[in-house]
Amino acid sequence: MTTLDLDNINVTAFDPMPSPEEILEHLPLTPSAAGAVRRGRTVLSQILDRQDHRLFVIVGPCSIHDPIAGLDYAHRLLELAHEVEDTLYLVMRVYFEKPRTTTGWKGYINDPDMDDSFRVDEGMRKARSFLLQLAELGLPAGTEALDPISPQYLGDLISWTAIGARTSESQTHREISSGLSTPVGFKNGTNGDIGIAVNAILSAARPHSFLGINGQGRTAIVRTRGNRYGHLVLRGGGDRPNYDTVSVQMAEIALRKAGLSSNIVIDCSHANSYKKYELQPLVLADVVNQVRLGNRSIVGMMIESNIVAGNQPIPEDLSQLIYGCSVTDSCVDWATTERMIRDAAGLLREVLPARLDRA
Repeated sequence: MTTLDLDNINVTAFDPMPSPEEILEHLPLTPSAAGAVRRGRTVLSQILDRQDHRLFVIVGPCSIHDPIAGLDYAHRLLELAHEVEDTLYLVMRVYFEKPRTTTGWKGYINDPDMDDSFRVDEGMRKARSFLLQLAELGLPAGTEALDPISPQYLGDLISWTAIGARTSESQTHREISSGLSTPVGFKNGTNGDIGIAVNAILSAARPHSFLGINGQGRTAIVRTRGNRYGHLVLRGGGDRPNYDTVSVQMAEIALRKAGLSSNIVIDCSHANSYKKYELQPLVLADVVNQVRLGNRSIVGMMIESNIVAGNQPIPEDLSQLIYGCSVTDSCVDWATTERMIRDAAGLLREVLPARLDRA
């Protein structure tokens, strides 16, 4: 008896995908890379636990599309990270998957050739290879968990994970977060609602059981213990920022009311800068000033940054792409990034140790 008239009516193909074990066997985690990931997670957890006085900064391209330019950026960031490591802990933003409100390029994993060929198998290999190179450098990586299967392929190379504004309310992403091995930042909703993220933190802190895949690529019931390192990311929303002093204090109240630690990360981009990359330095300056004036809930910041400022459309002839320039959201350039981070470190260097003493 056939069910061809019932099943997969709108599916055109089921292309084979290598299992996580197969890709990990081809691109194994080395001892040095494992050590870098472990250090990254430990430092971030200690910052969230108030055992480390530093702030962390998730900084890097809106999305990775050119691994050569991405590695160039990583080398620059590593040098800057060493310079400010007494005050700021830098984590490279490495986003391979892009959520889309309607249509658009879905990211390096989904379409690595940027030609709508959607070689997801090749994209996953290339994404893992890039993360391995970062870890070998000793640079921690932060990414967004968008696809529920990707963490099985890449999770051992990630130090910090974001759940985006469009998915913080998703039960699937809350369940995944409960099993992730990294601290997880939940963004407020696109309308600015922080209650969505607060509920997500609460949910992810609890054990869950859900359908997923195991290392062999087989469907499995995934059972988690819960993730106690969920925290809030304020990114603005509803056509207004929410990094100001009043918004931060309201977020603190919401977290305390829910019985959660007052751990807040400020995203300097997105609605907090009205999607104008030129305003990111002003947002960061305001956040730094709040910390200098006594704020103790802000534990980190996010910056969308690349080698070249702004963004660019994806041309039909990919050889015409501008090197080091975003193909998704606009970014500040490298010179501005250096200035932002150096200025922040200089202003906070004498303040942060004392803040920890008062915690």
